[in-house]
Amino acid sequence: MVEELQGTWKSISCENFEKYMKELGIGRASRKLGCLAKPTVTISTNGDVITIKTKSIFKNNEISFKLGEEFEETTPAGHNTKSTITLDNDSLVQVQDWDGKEATIRRKLVDGKMVVESSVNNVICTRTYERINNASLKTLTPSNCDPNC
Repeated sequence: MVEELQGTWKSISCENFEKYMKELGIGRASRKLGCLAKPTVTISTNGDVITIKTKSIFKNNEISFKLGEEFEETTPAGHNTKSTITLDNDSLVQVQDWDGKEATIRRKLVDGKMVVESSVNNVICTRTYERINNASLKTLTPSNCDPNC
């Protein structure tokens, strides 16, 4: 499963992102900027260590982990979390815990696209990504975002 997610992906759509960020406690200005960001995500492995790099004009983030092992993470929202990522059926499932709160990020393949469902307090954001090759990284174009952003 992880092998199928390896590669570089660009965001092509997002739904409910602003509400999700609001639920995370992110201020209005940062939510507006965050919604404009069209991130690229690169997933790679080195032995049993998986790395997920997320890059956008707004924030960059990188995590490296082993499946099932808890690790500390500072999220793009600035939360210092204890995170664990597991493989659940056909999904890579990340659970982040901080200050008594919990967020879940589920990454899976659907019809050749990577679908990322992020949830906190029953607010769900769905982002869809298309696989790209490294040569096209320089020619990324803006994509659709939630009209409420």
